[in-house]
Formats: sequence, C-alpha cells, structure tokens
Amino acid sequence: MKTVLITGANSGFGLLTAIELLKKGHHVIATMRNIVNKDELIEEAEKLGAYDRLSVYQLDVTNLAEIQLVKANIESCYGKLDVLINNAGYCQGGFVSDLALEEWQNQFDVNVHGVLRVTSEMLPLLQRPVKANIINISSVSGMIGFPGLSAYCSSKFALEGFSESLRLELLQENIFVSLIEPGSYQTKIWEKSLSSIDTDEMDTDLKQAVLSYAKKSAHSSPDPIEVARLISRICDKEKVKFRYPIGKGSKLLSTAKRLLPWSLLEKLILRNL
Repeated sequence: MKTVLITGANSGFGLLTAIELLKKGHHVIATMRNIVNKDELIEEAEKLGAYDRLSVYQLDVTNLAEIQLVKANIESCYGKLDVLINNAGYCQGGFVSDLALEEWQNQFDVNVHGVLRVTSEMLPLLQRPVKANIINISSVSGMIGFPGLSAYCSSKFALEGFSESLRLELLQENIFVSLIEPGSYQTKIWEKSLSSIDTDEMDTDLKQAVLSYAKKSAHSSPDPIEVARLISRICDKEKVKFRYPIGKGSKLLSTAKRLLPWSLLEKLILRNL
C-alpha cells in the first residue's frame, strides 16, 4: 500500500485518480481548495469500502499555511509520502489583448507557484531510501501555444521547464518526476475557462473561431478516466518515463512540434480553427 497525496481532488482528473488509487488499495490523501466539494469523493470511497484509506483536507495551493498544515498531518499520521500528484490548476481563457495583469498573475500563482509550494514542502516526506514519485499534470498546451490560451499555455510551459530541472535534480535520490500531457478531455476545466470569457470581447473572426472550437472540444472530448488510469499505472510502475502524452492529437502534436518548421505548424493550427 502506498501513501499518495493528490491536489485538486474534488473533480476531473484529481477525483477520478483518487478513486482509481483507492480501488488498488492505496491510501489516498485528497486535498481540495474548498472542502465542501468533498461529498462525491467520500461517497465513492464508501461504495468501494475504502473510506478508511481516504483522508480529505482543505488545501489551497496558493496558501502556504494550509500546505504546511497538511504536511504536518501527513508527517504525524504516516511519516512519509510515496507519491505526490500535483493536479490542482485551472485554465484562464482569453487573448493577450483582453487579459488583465492580475489574471496572468493568478494563473501562474496556481499552475506554477502552487506546484512549487506543494513540492517544496512535501519533498522531505518523499526523500527516503525507497523509490518515490512526483507526477505533475501538464497539458498538450505545455507543448505548443494556442491562440486564446496564452496565460494557460505559458503556465504549462513553465511547469514543463520546472519539471525537467526537478527530474534531473532528484534522480539520484530515487525520486522520479513525471509529466502527464493530456489533450482535451471532458472535465470542468473547459466549462470554467469558457465562463471566464467576456463574449463582448470576441470581436474578430479569429476570436470567434477559437471560442467555437473550445466549446466543441468541451463536449466532444474523450472520457478523462483514461488519464486517471494512466496516472494510477505510473504510481505502481518500478521504472517511470518523464513524459506521458495522452489523448487525441497529443502525441501527434508532440512529434509535429519537434519535426515541423514553425511556419508550417502555425498554418496547420490556424486552418484547423
């Protein structure tokens, strides 16, 4: 049985991953920004007969005091962590010309600095002779920039660079860092992202095309259980890779970014929109 900490476990990939890990017999420490959203996870744990292996804590990744409190509780109850899954994040939609500086700062504070805060605090619990894992949830948007998602893509690019450095720093300590790079999936991240966009700002053909494409993707994307099951498998693997692209177009985009000239790539992206 492994002890696994997941941030942002109230919905989407985090919720589904917590359930998959409970099914496998692991102890799951599920954290979420708003603890009132815990009911669905608790109900699923009770159905599985796994409630005794689930701990739920309030944790806003922008709040260092809450992170330190969760760390103290983990240290007191378990003394260690085997896996840290940095899943908490959100997508700030909008074009550069329409986004306020505060919106950029908030995006980075959660998606980048939040991962840094949690990882830095939990690292001592992972540093033991046995193998440990840090799994950071990135995105296909961390491979390539898309119009209308400049803040989100920038935050995921930053997460990719942070994870590359962290992987190299921790390999000799037997801590393996991995990146999950999902394409578009049916999670609430799309709903929340689209709700933040002022439709009055969608005053050009490109903006309208991007908004239409995003709405279509939100409803036609695959089941996010695929990602949860991948994360669950990685938790049990002895040897883990660094990057795991998954989902429609994710591997193709990764290959295209490496091999195609940018002039061709941008034409393909804009044509697809």
